[in-house]
Amino acid sequence: MISTTTQESAVAATFAATLPTASPVTARASSGTGDTADAVLVSYVGDASADLAVQLIDAAALIDGLPGAPLADRLHEAIDAAVSVLGAGVLGEATHGDAASLFADPATQAFDLQDAAGNTIGRLAVRITRTAGASAAPGNLHRIAGVEMDLTVEIGHTRMAVRDVLGLEPGRIVELDRSAGAPADIKLNGRLIAHGEVVVVDQDYAVRITRILENTEG
Repeated sequence: MISTTTQESAVAATFAATLPTASPVTARASSGTGDTADAVLVSYVGDASADLAVQLIDAAALIDGLPGAPLADRLHEAIDAAVSVLGAGVLGEATHGDAASLFADPATQAFDLQDAAGNTIGRLAVRITRTAGASAAPGNLHRIAGVEMDLTVEIGHTRMAVRDVLGLEPGRIVELDRSAGAPADIKLNGRLIAHGEVVVVDQDYAVRITRILENTEG
């Protein structure tokens, strides 16, 4: 279907803008119904829930330097950025499968991903199943109950020139940009969600949550 809503358009525009391609990519409303080609499928549950499917005509259009990596991994950053416009939520694990039913669903908005020359390099399907502000239903939450996510605790970071990295050796001290006693950043799938302090529990490092961020940062 050609008509689009604001949310679907925002998701598609953000996805296209974040794709690692040589030239800018735009998302244009498509009148096609999709085909049975293999696609990257992913669901998002949160303030607004959505199902997405991405088909790339030629993965060589991506210039992320990871030609041998799974397509789902190469698209993860763009997908994560796209669903972030829907508000807080959890992105499920991406899978590969037939996207025909999603593209054909009347509730789905389909977009052609076009490069600067107007060539279609892929297609995106966006189906938002619950508008922002609606109450979270247990039926939606159980869909992500078993999803495993990476929780990372970051105590600081620094930038180094290549020559300094090559000069690293045992015993070398690398200074971080954070003072002793400052809270550590707690990130879920790379997104900052809380602050905490590093502690030791049964001889293992752990983190004690000291603050949950209301508005998570990308």
